[in-house]
Amino acid sequence: MSNRIWNLGIALLSLTFFFLLAGFGVTSLHTRQLAGQLKPADPAEPSRLRIGLISQELNNPFWRSVESGARSAAERHGMDLEYAGPLRINAEEQARLLEKAIAKGTDALLVQGLNEPGYARLIDQAAAKGIPVITVDADEPNSKRIAYVGTDNKRAGAQMGELVVRTIGKSGRIGVLLGSKANNQRLRLEGFLGVVNRYPGLAVADIRYSNISRLQAAGEAETMLQQHPELRAIVGFSALDGPGIAEAVQRVGAANVSVFAFDDLESTREAIRQGRIEATIVQQPYQMGVEAVDLVHAYFQGEEIGKLHVTETAVLNRNSLANAESGNGNGGGNGNAAEGADGSDGTSSVNGASDNGAAADAGGSRR
Repeated sequence: MSNRIWNLGIALLSLTFFFLLAGFGVTSLHTRQLAGQLKPADPAEPSRLRIGLISQELNNPFWRSVESGARSAAERHGMDLEYAGPLRINAEEQARLLEKAIAKGTDALLVQGLNEPGYARLIDQAAAKGIPVITVDADEPNSKRIAYVGTDNKRAGAQMGELVVRTIGKSGRIGVLLGSKANNQRLRLEGFLGVVNRYPGLAVADIRYSNISRLQAAGEAETMLQQHPELRAIVGFSALDGPGIAEAVQRVGAANVSVFAFDDLESTREAIRQGRIEATIVQQPYQMGVEAVDLVHAYFQGEEIGKLHVTETAVLNRNSLANAESGNGNGGGNGNAAEGADGSDGTSSVNGASDNGAAADAGGSRR
């Protein structure tokens, strides 16, 4: 009897010891796994740089094209791109997103300049923390941004002025639509007026704002036509202005009014095919994104980079569009042939942004 009890006790002790040993083994394995996770990264494999791109509007076709170019360049350089922007155009939200990115410790930032002192101070804060900032599409020259990449907006405005003069001649009254009071819009208007004011017979009769909305552009253009029936041309300086103006001209029946647009949305192209828009000035948003990230890479490699990096613009009209679509154009990028600023055949490597969808039709597009 006592031997059985003794044997049973030994068996229980052995079983207890076995479970304790097994538990210790599992705990040791788990500890090693945790230690492996906490182990510092191999110095031979540095972490990827994170670039933040803050757009004017999240799903804006122009900014999506900038994003696409930036993402392509980031992948080529082994960087990560984080894209953000307000759901609808909102300068205050852009500033909040910039502030958030600075606090997060992003390695570099690509932002649209707002020409606003408070925004410039945020860029300076980023610079003070060692975060290089590149402005895209619109500059913030009074900040410590390291470079600007985008259109020479004043020159593009002058290009538009020359286009209007070639089309309607040296006399007549003109209406102008601006997307907003942003710096790039102001510079385009300044360049445009610099050309128009050279001709005593030409005058700008009205300047209005579309608030980056095709519907509002149509409404403002219709009011212009009613108040100034003598207008010979209406110029739009943001992407949805041209299609909106063309809609108003058709609705009012002002067949003698020439319409000029900016950027190359599909609705703009269709209106050019139909002869409802004379021409549009096209930009290179995809190339802006590529060049901005290339500059970030060069900066971190210790290379000297210039302050201004201008992407070209070109004129897209009915002839150059037809040549491109028939395969006779020499355009780069998407094969979109365009006309040079002097009226000669030129090329454009612009990646055409599509304005298909409710966001664009409701006015959710660029500047």
